[in-house]
Amino acid sequence: MSPSVRESLVWPALVAVLTLVTLAAAGSGAALAVLAVGAVAIVAFHLWHLWRVAEWAAGPADARVPDGHGAWGPLLTLIHRRVRARNVYERELRSVIERFEAAASAMPDGVVVLDASDRIEIANPRAQTLLGLDAAHDRGQAIVNLVRQPGFLAYLEAGDFGDAALVPSGRDPGRMLALQLVPFAAGRKLLMARDVTEREAVARMRREFIANVSHELKTPLTVIAGFIETLQDLELDPAQRARFLALMREHAHNMQRLVADLLTLSALESEDHPLVDETFEVAPLLRAAAEDARALSRGTHAIDVEPGPAAMIRGGRDEIASAFGNLVSNAIRYTPPAGRVTLSWCIEPDGSGVFSVTDTGIGIAAEYLPRLTERFYRVDRSRSRATGGTGLGLAIVKHVALRHDGELAIESERGAGSTFSIRLPASRVVRVESAGETTAEPAASGHYQ
Repeated sequence: MSPSVRESLVWPALVAVLTLVTLAAAGSGAALAVLAVGAVAIVAFHLWHLWRVAEWAAGPADARVPDGHGAWGPLLTLIHRRVRARNVYERELRSVIERFEAAASAMPDGVVVLDASDRIEIANPRAQTLLGLDAAHDRGQAIVNLVRQPGFLAYLEAGDFGDAALVPSGRDPGRMLALQLVPFAAGRKLLMARDVTEREAVARMRREFIANVSHELKTPLTVIAGFIETLQDLELDPAQRARFLALMREHAHNMQRLVADLLTLSALESEDHPLVDETFEVAPLLRAAAEDARALSRGTHAIDVEPGPAAMIRGGRDEIASAFGNLVSNAIRYTPPAGRVTLSWCIEPDGSGVFSVTDTGIGIAAEYLPRLTERFYRVDRSRSRATGGTGLGLAIVKHVALRHDGELAIESERGAGSTFSIRLPASRVVRVESAGETTAEPAASGHYQ
């Protein structure tokens, strides 16, 4: 028998004994009076405890369990123990939830906890940013009412959550999000949101790069294959044979240039290809660039050289020479015969050095300028191929400039020519104060026809 039951029987037993004693000593009237008083006292005692328990139960969840007497003492003690155990459990549960929310807040991806009806329970700050949610006001809202992209709605309806759904951001249409649902206990789901704009851009660039390389190689390979079949199948006179072989050599040379430019770009982008730190003179590079311009022009352009002050550059000599050469090559290729190309070097007041190539060529419309340094990008693809360019020259120049903490600047106007400039920071330029301090004199200004 439990202590509460034993305690509850003590007072009724005592009243019964007193009633019997009174009955024997004073008669039935007095005995009934004792019984009535005892019964009222017992009922009042229990009603008082019931009232206190009812008040506690109706009060706040953290209210203290009332003390009890008699039979109510052990019972309320048990209740107190249960409440204390529940409070400990709730504190532990709150601690777990707080740790989960802290971990979710620290995650770089968005995390939304959905209930069995796909309503929002928890959303971390990153999810609020990516999906435009408000954790305070959107709790309990159906996720489909707030994330309305058709791709996500179809993904949710299909019920196949093995892969993520790629959808445009509802807040910024220029960004792409990967949304993936992960089911877990009791029908709930985790909605993971990740910004994959850069990843998708890289994937797109990779696809475009492969397509462009394939396209650039397809034409010369097709031409060479056709000439080979012709040479195998037909009897040609020596003049035709020589012409076909010359064309084959030209297309093979174009492919070699393309492969060489691709290897150069790969080396510039590789982390395993550190920048060579050497100091060299600018003047010999200007002279070499001018010689390249004359060789490419074959006397059809006026070539000006403005050497500017003698100076030294810290960095990779071969890379800088390649960048200068690419700018000169572009200027010659896109400047009509009888046009003028000017190579110049100057040192700005802030100490930065600027190498510029200015031409009187066809020029470029303003809307095309931002994309000129993209690989294989051509404003006029047919004309570019006719000039013999690979479409990688400006991409190489841009990477060389960035590796030297500089920049490539482009100024152009349709029909009025262009100026391409490599600006190197003052930390990489050393001005030579006197001619005696240099090992070579800069090329003199002049016009080369």
